[in-house]
Amino acid sequence: MKLFLLLTSAALPLLMVILQKKWKNTQNFFHLAALISSLIFGNISAFAIYDIIKDESVFMTNIHGIFLNPLFLLTGGYLGIYLLYILIPQLKGRDN
Repeated sequence: MKLFLLLTSAALPLLMVILQKKWKNTQNFFHLAALISSLIFGNISAFAIYDIIKDESVFMTNIHGIFLNPLFLLTGGYLGIYLLYILIPQLKGRDN
C-alpha cells in the first residue's frame, strides 16, 4: 500500500500536466477542484478546531480524530497532488 501511495503521488501530477498540455480546459478543472478542495479542507479543519475549543477537550485524540474524516483525507490528498502539479512546470521554466 505504501508503494502504491508513493507511485501514485508521483504519477498523478505528471498525468495532470500531460492532460493539461493536451486539453487546455482540464487546467481550469484542476484549478476549480483545488479551490473547492481548499474550501472543504479548511472548513472541516475550522469546524473540528471550533468543536474542540468549545468542548474544552484539547486532547491529542480529539485533535487527531479529524484524520478519520474521509472527505478531509480526500481533499487534503488532492491538494497535495495539485501542489506537485503546479510545481512540475516550474522545473522547466515559465514557458508552459
